[in-house]
Amino acid sequence: MSSSPSSRTAQATRALDQLGSMSLRQHSMDSLLQAVADLSKTVLPGDPEASIFMQDSRRRFTVASTGQLAQDLDEVQYAEHHGPCLHAASTGELTEIPDTRVESRWPDYAQRAAGHGNLSSLSVPLQIEGGLSGALNIYAREAHAFDDEARSVATRFGPYAAVALGNMYDYQSAQAMARNLELALESRSVIDQDKGILIERHKLTPDQAFQALVEVSSRTNTKLRDIADRLVHTGELITPPGR
Repeated sequence: MSSSPSSRTAQATRALDQLGSMSLRQHSMDSLLQAVADLSKTVLPGDPEASIFMQDSRRRFTVASTGQLAQDLDEVQYAEHHGPCLHAASTGELTEIPDTRVESRWPDYAQRAAGHGNLSSLSVPLQIEGGLSGALNIYAREAHAFDDEARSVATRFGPYAAVALGNMYDYQSAQAMARNLELALESRSVIDQDKGILIERHKLTPDQAFQALVEVSSRTNTKLRDIADRLVHTGELITPPGR
């Protein structure tokens, strides 16, 4: 049975604050990505399974999932080279299938998804630096599972996954491994410092502080690590965070 919208909002707020409180210095990127997937599954409707995937010019792969349903449907899309998660990653558009049983954009995929017990889905595009893209995928077992409030909640989980994926790629890159690792660790440290500054200065929750950084990064088309570095060294965020 699906939770009520008010209950779901309260659950989502607690989940996002839990993510915002996770220190990027103390948690591996794998554990943060798994936390995003697990908490998405917990607070979103439709008895879902969740996954996070990323792609570059050479490969596509799932980096976190909550169950076999999500893993299987990601892999179906990789094999067929189309589907909602690939569309979200490639276009940057929030991509929803309200009912897989009548979906016409990707009929072969939708038929297989319905056969797996997935009746609706939501794919949140992830903005990652360096030619990477990805998506947070929510595969619900009910048709028409997502309302406006659920879509809003899902999109707020996306930036956490995007930051973790970007740092993971820096760490795993074969080119300039030592320098990439140094940059990844510096980025994680600076973002943690910034969250503390905003929490203290503007009385924000950890999630509100992180979302404020993401909002400024998106609005100014500036890398998140550059926004973070500016705040640490100058005390300026470019624009004040909103509540």
